[in-house]
Amino acid sequence: MTTVNTANTLSTPGTQLSTNGTQMTTAGSAALGQNQFLQLMMDQLKHQDPLSPSDPTQYLSELAQFSSLEQMNNVATASTTGANDTANTQAIALIGHSVTYTDSQGSHQGTVSKVQFTSSGPTLTIGSTTGIPLTQVTEAS
Repeated sequence: MTTVNTANTLSTPGTQLSTNGTQMTTAGSAALGQNQFLQLMMDQLKHQDPLSPSDPTQYLSELAQFSSLEQMNNVATASTTGANDTANTQAIALIGHSVTYTDSQGSHQGTVSKVQFTSSGPTLTIGSTTGIPLTQVTEAS
């Protein structure tokens, strides 16, 4: 159910969009999805006061801002995914190779026998030592 209140704010259960385009929030979620945004905009158009209609360019401006924000989010997500893929590929390529790594106890050398993928990135098993982050590898041959 959609409601329009006198404070120039359009609300649906869990979602609120002000008519000046400065406030978009959802209850229980940090992001307003594209479908929700378009639904709110259509509901706002349906329920506007015919004696004082809203400026149609305002809606286009809000839609353009929302689209721009969505594209920036997509680029950021793709960058993060690409970096993870690169680290995973580099870790796999080290299997069977001799590497030097540095930890809190100094520099060590050994052969990579295994790669594990964790939420913080790939970790290596070098000799009998497990859980060595790829970032600690200083040399590979």
